[in-house]
Amino acid sequence: MDDDHQYEQGSALAPFKHGIFRSVWFASLASNFGSLIQSVGAAWLMTSIATSSDMVALVQASISLPIMLFSLASGALADSYDRRRVMLTAQCFMFAVSAALTLFAYLGLITPWLLLTFTFLIGCGTALNNPSWQASVGDMVPRTVMPAAVALNSMGFNMTRSVGPAIGGIIVATAGAAAAFAVNTLSYFAIIFVLFRWRPQYPANPLPRETLGQAMGAGLRYVAMSPNIGKVLLRSFAFGFTAVVIQALLPLVARDLVAGGPLTYGIMLGAFGVGAVGGALISGRIRSSMTSETIVRSAFLGFAFCSWIAAFSSNAWLTSAGLLVGGACWVLALSHFNITVQMSTPRWVVGRALSIYQMATFGGMALGSWIWGLVAESNGAATALIVAGIVMLVGAAIGFLLPLPEHTALNLDPLNRFREPHLALDVRPRSGPIVISIEFIIREEDVPAFLDAMTERRRVRRRDGARNWVLARDLENPEIWVETYHTPTWLEYIRHNQRATHADAVIGDKLRALHSGPQPPRVHRLIERPTSLAAALGSHKGHIELH
Repeated sequence: MDDDHQYEQGSALAPFKHGIFRSVWFASLASNFGSLIQSVGAAWLMTSIATSSDMVALVQASISLPIMLFSLASGALADSYDRRRVMLTAQCFMFAVSAALTLFAYLGLITPWLLLTFTFLIGCGTALNNPSWQASVGDMVPRTVMPAAVALNSMGFNMTRSVGPAIGGIIVATAGAAAAFAVNTLSYFAIIFVLFRWRPQYPANPLPRETLGQAMGAGLRYVAMSPNIGKVLLRSFAFGFTAVVIQALLPLVARDLVAGGPLTYGIMLGAFGVGAVGGALISGRIRSSMTSETIVRSAFLGFAFCSWIAAFSSNAWLTSAGLLVGGACWVLALSHFNITVQMSTPRWVVGRALSIYQMATFGGMALGSWIWGLVAESNGAATALIVAGIVMLVGAAIGFLLPLPEHTALNLDPLNRFREPHLALDVRPRSGPIVISIEFIIREEDVPAFLDAMTERRRVRRRDGARNWVLARDLENPEIWVETYHTPTWLEYIRHNQRATHADAVIGDKLRALHSGPQPPRVHRLIERPTSLAAALGSHKGHIELH
């Protein structure tokens, strides 16, 4: 192994060797800096113009809710279109909304519900941007350094979190919320400029683009048939639901529990960010020394500690010390969830898988912001923090029943073995339905191993788009087994085969090794034909189109 390769695999800073990652990372620092200042301005402005605690908590919910609602569609766009253009569109939209928010705030026209509307629209831009942004990490750096790149992205955001909120608090205290919104508006220029100049090279896809509905369905199906990703979604929802209590109620903690102002609030957010930077810096070492489940379980427990400190403390510095722990746990858990999803998903569906992960996480945050806001309104912020800490213990205990998977070095690059066969009939892309049958000859002593492999084969087939999967055994010759499945059209059959990865090939290789016939397993590709005369006359040389 050469020195460069060792450097790439071993160094936490290896992604910076790649120019586009470096440029986007620094531009994102500026954008994240502005976003955090805007968040401080919005949260503190709401404490000034609203009369109830739940309205303050709804600021966080209004940002999280659109990410939950629209991320799947955004993920489908990320996998189907030029990710750079999707990100440019999202950034320009957020720039326009932020400029309008600045103008309304400067003119003194902001009401609680209008403020929530603006933050909701910014959340919509974030929902459009995030799947393409996260999926683009794999376009900027090789797979060997992707975990380091994800950790660096988390560290970059939390570096700005460590100082941005404090500066935001100073800006709000001295110049008002409108000035904070103006800083955020200006912060979009750097990332828009970098994205405009970037020219990524995406692999050519000879197949026509899926419709938005088809792409969303394929993403949902892939995740539903991937049990390891399902475990990540459950834990990320639980973490988002409970851990958001800090972000949602911290303005009330600063105002009511420690009797501070916007500067105190900014310093507390900064302490959370410093802890998060520390968590990002040690994340690589922790991943190499602890299991996935131990990392996430510790994050739940650490955040419970943070929540209880905030509930019982009346000293801003003691609360900030607890927030250091919470920030580290925040970035360790969320970056670990993100890395697990990215490393478990092939490129053709990674945007949709990440978007569903975001839906789970931000859905938990949106629901948690609302629930903890209601609890704080009726029983006080301290009670809400205590109860949330108790629920975090439940989130940690889930791991005893559904532990997270360990990182594995799966090769999820496209297999590229499939070659479209020569057909005697005139079959076009929309022709169908297509029926595939594969005939195996299996010795009796190999049947248990064959059935085990077919269980996994069934999951992979259905995950990649096959329908009506059936395994049958010949009653007259029990050594003959037939695997059968359907696809709606010939195009979907080709797409199904192109989704196979090197990791999936292990199953096929195992089945071929168990096959005892003199020739490879026999494959039949059939097209369903109508029996009515009118329908038959509507077809031409076996060509049947679904309209």
